[in-house]
Amino acid sequence: MAVKTLQDLLNEGVEGRGVLVRSDLNVPLDNGTITDPGRIVASVPTIKTLAEAGAKVVVTAHLGRPKGEPDPKLSLAPVAAKLAEELGRNVQLAGDVVGQDALARSEGLTDGDVLLLENIRFDPRETSKDDAQRGKLARALVELVGDDGAFVSDGFGVVHRKQASVYDVAQLLPHYAGTLVAAEVEVLQKLTTEPERPYAVVLGGSKVSDKLAVIEALAPKVDTLVIGGGMCFTFLAAQGLSVGTSLLQEEMVDTCKDLLDRFADVIHLPVDIVVADKFAADAESKTVPAHEIPDGWMGLDVGAESAKRFAALLTEAKTVFWNGPMGVFEFENFAAGTRGVAEAIVTATGKGAFTVVGGGDSAAAVRTLGLPEDGFSHISTGGGASLEYLEGKELPGISVLEDTARESE
Repeated sequence: MAVKTLQDLLNEGVEGRGVLVRSDLNVPLDNGTITDPGRIVASVPTIKTLAEAGAKVVVTAHLGRPKGEPDPKLSLAPVAAKLAEELGRNVQLAGDVVGQDALARSEGLTDGDVLLLENIRFDPRETSKDDAQRGKLARALVELVGDDGAFVSDGFGVVHRKQASVYDVAQLLPHYAGTLVAAEVEVLQKLTTEPERPYAVVLGGSKVSDKLAVIEALAPKVDTLVIGGGMCFTFLAAQGLSVGTSLLQEEMVDTCKDLLDRFADVIHLPVDIVVADKFAADAESKTVPAHEIPDGWMGLDVGAESAKRFAALLTEAKTVFWNGPMGVFEFENFAAGTRGVAEAIVTATGKGAFTVVGGGDSAAAVRTLGLPEDGFSHISTGGGASLEYLEGKELPGISVLEDTARESE
C-alpha cells in the first residue's frame, strides 16, 4: 500500500498540531448501552499514540443511520464515555458536528487533548452524492484542526464509502493511514495475493444478493466455499428442495442454480437444518435433513451433521476467511452451527492456518459466544469493506490515500 502511515506522521512531528482522525465507532447499542465495544477498542491505539505524542486530536465518527439530522438516540455520548475509559484520559464530546460548540472546543484544545465530534451523519453533507456539498463539510472539518493540521484515516469500516469525513478531507490535508486501516489492508492483501492452500471461505448471513459479488469473485479462486445462514435456503431451493417458511430470495434462485452448476466441486451446502415453528428464542425446534424441511417451519441454523462436515473442511485449511453466521446465533437454541464453524476455525489457527473473521455479525458472534479472540489471526472491523476489497472493488477511502501518495513521490 503506497501510502504514508501513522509512523510517518509521528516522524514529521505532531506536538501542538491538530490531527483529524476518522475512526469507526459504530457500535451496537441497546437502550443506550453498548453491547459490543469491539470497534471502540480497535480504534484506541491510533488515538492514544497521537495524544501521547502531543497532538490535539479531533475524532470524527458515525453511529447508526440518522437521516442527516440530529437524533438523540444516535448521539455519540455513550461512545465518548467508553472511549475515555479505554484511553484512560478525558474525551470531550462536542454538542454538534462542525458548529459553534465544535469550533469553540477545538480552539480550546491543548497538547494531548481528545475531542470527539458529534455523530458526523447528523450532517446531511457527509453522505451527499453532491461533491460540492461534501467538500463544504470537509472544509469545515479542516477548519477544526487548522492550516498545519493532518488527517489520519483509521475507520476501516467506512473506507468503501465516498463520504466527506472519509474521502474529501484526505484531499485537503496531508493524510496518513492509521494503525487499524494499515493492518486491515495488509491482511486483505495477504488473502488476495497467493494465499496458502487449501483456501477455505465461509459465507453466511441472510441474503444471497448481499454476497453474490464476493461469491462470483472468490469461487474460482478458493478450494472450499461453505455456505450457511439464511442465504443457504435460496441455494437449497435452487436444488429443487422445499424450504418451508425459511428466508428465500426467489429472484435469486436461477442465479444460485448457475453458481451450483459452475462451482459444484467448491460449494458446500448444509445437509441438515435446525428448523423452528416461529422466529423466536423459545420456538419449538428440531433437526431435519436439508431435503425434508416441513411446510410451515423455518430454518434458523445449520444442523450438527453440517457443522461436523464443514469443520472437517475448515480444520485442514491453511487460509480461512469467514463472513456471516451460520444461523440466528443471538438465540441460544440456534447458535450451535455458528459455534461449530468458529471453533473449527480456531482449531485451524492452532495448526498454523491464517484465519480472518470478516467483521460485522461474525465478529459479534465471536464475542457473543465467548470464543477467544486470539483464536483467529485477525478479526476485521469492517465487514462491508472487507467484502468489497475481496470482490476487487476500489475502496475510495483507500485509493484517495494512495493516489496522492504517488503524486507526491
